[in-house]
Amino acid sequence: MDIVSLQASVSPEEWQLRCDLAACYRLVASYGWSDLVFTHISARMPGPEHRFLINPYGMLFEEITASSLIVVDQQGNKLTESPFPVNPAGFVIHSAIHAVRDDAQCVLHTHTRAGVAVSAQKSGVLPISQQSTFVLASLAYHDYEGVALRDDEKPRLQNDLGQANFLMLRNHGLLTVGTSIADAFLHMYIFEATCSIQIAAQAGGDLTKVDPQIVEGIADSTHKQTSGMGGAFIWPAMLRKLDRLDPAYRT
Repeated sequence: MDIVSLQASVSPEEWQLRCDLAACYRLVASYGWSDLVFTHISARMPGPEHRFLINPYGMLFEEITASSLIVVDQQGNKLTESPFPVNPAGFVIHSAIHAVRDDAQCVLHTHTRAGVAVSAQKSGVLPISQQSTFVLASLAYHDYEGVALRDDEKPRLQNDLGQANFLMLRNHGLLTVGTSIADAFLHMYIFEATCSIQIAAQAGGDLTKVDPQIVEGIADSTHKQTSGMGGAFIWPAMLRKLDRLDPAYRT
């Protein structure tokens, strides 16, 4: 697939953002979180306008490159040339969040089996693993309203998310936001692990729950675990992993 490089025609800041977002798509594919072409990750563009980068709808996540990513505005208009459309459901979800969360540099959404399975459980995420404590400290839920194609769902999605960084879309999947692409990726890694562990644990005997006081004090543990860097602590290692696999995401 021939994609013309945009490196010479965009700012260094935008190019870095494109490379990081393309890396995130490739990582999602490598960890088995993609759903053919039907989920999406977005990154807010520099500047006061609520424009963001999102995937060309129809490309596999393992094919995404920095130059293939599409810029859209809050009305869903493509601001970069591309032979691919934008996923309508992806636009509704991501535009809703970027419109009200200025801190949400990146929004990441998945449809994995474990994530959808837990989203269908009445009790949602259970405090049964170390991973779950990080999620429960900043978790919200949004009820299923069908495929997210209607603008009238946006206010309810925005209200349900609030200031949380983890959102469970009931009967649908998982969503994370982050102040950087690296943060959103790390949040999703923890969210996916939480759900996989929960499904596995429920196949065994009685479950032991974590003391609620541990969940309440998890913010301090999170800070210490990453030396206060959040996703930036693990991001260079993730890029090294991708560069060994296929550095073409940078093109």
